[in-house]
Amino acid sequence: MFSPESDPSRHITQASHSPSTPETFDFTTPDIAHITRADFQNIYEPAEDTFLLLDALQTECQFLRERKPLMCLEVGSGSGVVSTFAAQMLGNKTFYLCTDINSKAAHITKQTGSENNVNLNPLLADLASPLLDRIAGHVDLLLFNPPYVVTPPEEVGRPGTKAGIEASWAGGKDGREVIDRLLPCIPRLLSPSGVFYMVVLKENRPNEIAKMLIEQNMEASVILSRRCGVEFLAILRFVRKY
Repeated sequence: MFSPESDPSRHITQASHSPSTPETFDFTTPDIAHITRADFQNIYEPAEDTFLLLDALQTECQFLRERKPLMCLEVGSGSGVVSTFAAQMLGNKTFYLCTDINSKAAHITKQTGSENNVNLNPLLADLASPLLDRIAGHVDLLLFNPPYVVTPPEEVGRPGTKAGIEASWAGGKDGREVIDRLLPCIPRLLSPSGVFYMVVLKENRPNEIAKMLIEQNMEASVILSRRCGVEFLAILRFVRKY
């Protein structure tokens, strides 16, 4: 289990997936041939963390399809690969919203959806701030690959400033400055059956993140974890506790 703290069992459980699952799901990574090298100077290029999140969603495909999500929100969509993958997996009965603080990322997210025959609805926004009142309690699937890298605070993307590519990875102290701004919004955004998936780095102190949401009547599980070069990453899943 992904367990950077001394007693991980207090907060995060390991998700189990039955080997006798009646269906096997196999989806290809969305086509991003339309994105140029010059584009990747301005937006986050899909990397190991992206593919770990895609693998986790594929692992969770049956679980998600059974919930029949009507609204998916990705916060920080970057290239649009994750929302496009989710749309290919879940189909067109789900409405796909995407936000990014980077205008180039919002534009390319739309292109990525179109190039892969899915309809994404990107919005230039700081996290989910302009959407909170309108979609509170309606998000069935929430996706977040945050800027989690530990960096000096001055590198973190800020509302009201022009965001460059550094906003896609710079997380400030403990890689948590952006994460900690979104976490209080999660219980408000999610529908009663909503599911929240996020990428975390060991240095982000995942058990502390889990504890914050568990205190808001949520359950935390690790879906996948993987060492990617010098980074140890995991995908956390949160659902409401009943």
